[in-house]
Amino acid sequence: MTSTSTRTEPPRADCIADSAGGVTFDIVGDASPGAVLVLRRRGGKTAADVMRLPLTPTGHDRSRAVLPSTVELAEGRWDAFTAHGDETGEQRIEPGIRDLRSLVDRAPDPGRAQVAVRIPYPTADGKLAVRSWLRAPHAEAGTITFAQGAMTLEGRLYGAGTGLGGGAVLEARLRGAKKDVHRVPVTLREDGTFTFTLEYEPLAEGRGDEQRLWDLWLCPAEAEPGQAAGIRVGRILDDVWDKKGVFRYPVRPVEGPRVTRPTTAYPYFTVDNDLSVRLDTLK
Repeated sequence: MTSTSTRTEPPRADCIADSAGGVTFDIVGDASPGAVLVLRRRGGKTAADVMRLPLTPTGHDRSRAVLPSTVELAEGRWDAFTAHGDETGEQRIEPGIRDLRSLVDRAPDPGRAQVAVRIPYPTADGKLAVRSWLRAPHAEAGTITFAQGAMTLEGRLYGAGTGLGGGAVLEARLRGAKKDVHRVPVTLREDGTFTFTLEYEPLAEGRGDEQRLWDLWLCPAEAEPGQAAGIRVGRILDDVWDKKGVFRYPVRPVEGPRVTRPTTAYPYFTVDNDLSVRLDTLK
């Protein structure tokens, strides 16, 4: 006997994310024949920015769709809908229970070519979306410690063929000013872990900006400053889809002979969970 939904409220999805990057969607409220789950990448305008997954009825007004880890999902935010066949009418899905336990303390195989992360999450307006990262390679930020006027980061590299050669440097690149680059040495170990210490004073030198945002990249030591594509330092291997409002680091004064006005600095995660350093200078 075929089940046809008679519900009027929006469909709801319980989600399970696995450590390999797959997501299972159990939909309540739309088990009609021909229904599909549609993922649309926010801001996308091409056919590649739409993913359609078949919904299989599982009984009791429920259906299931699976996003396999082997299916590539471009980096970005994907809003979730249900639809019927090729019809244009789509309905946003509301989030139900999200099981993200397998993402906590995730440690992918460092030898894989790329790192894929998908995290289902509730949007600000109460709808379901999937945050996707696709990094090849990836520099995962770990513990950050602080000393007077400096931060030290421990991290790990993932992905074969990092392009760093025999050595690496950390480049702090001033956002919006391509020629403003500050470099510090990186200790890169054979097991893929790395560490660096970044002093804040050089980041405060030479400009009168009230605010400066420095993005952090790992680059080959032999490359010209600011010229290498680099590996963005970020943190994506856990269950927190938006770290900017969750992870808070201490705000420290920046002192030294090159600092002419009262300035503070602190690291923070961007909206893409990449790591940057913010400096604020008082007028």
